[in-house]
Parts: sequence; C-alpha cells; structure tokens
Amino acid sequence: ALGGAIGSVLRYLLAQFVHLFFERGFPMGTLAVNFIGSFLIGFLSVIIFRRVSHQALSCFWLIGFLGGFTTFSTFSLDTVNLITSGKMAAAVTNVLLSVGLCLLATFLGIWLAE
Repeated sequence: ALGGAIGSVLRYLLAQFVHLFFERGFPMGTLAVNFIGSFLIGFLSVIIFRRVSHQALSCFWLIGFLGGFTTFSTFSLDTVNLITSGKMAAAVTNVLLSVGLCLLATFLGIWLAE
C-alpha cells in the first residue's frame, strides 16, 4: 500500500510538472508518466526477478509503486475526452504514441537491465 501511495503522489506531481511546459490540449503528463513507468517496470523486473529474486521488493516496486504511478484509466479518460471534444486526430495520436512509446520504453528498460 505504501508503494502505491508514493507512486500515486509522484504521478500527480510529475504530470503537473510536465503540463507547465506543454499546453493542456494534449495529455502529455499522462503520456510522460506512463512512458517512465513502462521503462521502470521493464528495468526493475529484470533486476528484481533475475538478479535479486525478492518477492517483497517485487510487491513494493512493481505492484505498489508502479501500479500507483502508471495509469491506464487516466489514459483512457484522456482519450475519450479528446474524442468527445472533437479532437479525433489528437485522440488517435494519443493512442498510437502511448501504446508505441510505452512498449518501446519497456523493451528499452529490459535491454538496459540485462
């Protein structure tokens, strides 16, 4: 629970920080958080499962912290809000960037940890 609480607070703070540099018409904060979280889950999964093999660390970091930090539900709501406000191109861009970049980030995290 502690990992989830910490991850959730950091998600909010990072998303707000990112929005200082990008206009609010596109959910860059959510994209940035999910990209970083995807990289970290790839990286930490290798470290925790292959090198440390510690279940408590896995629960804290992968399930708790990163579960609280990343947010598929906010990504979904952001995309629906773009669609309902008539910004179909931005919605499609959000889906493609989010899925593509987050998968790439996970692969990169795994590759760097190995």
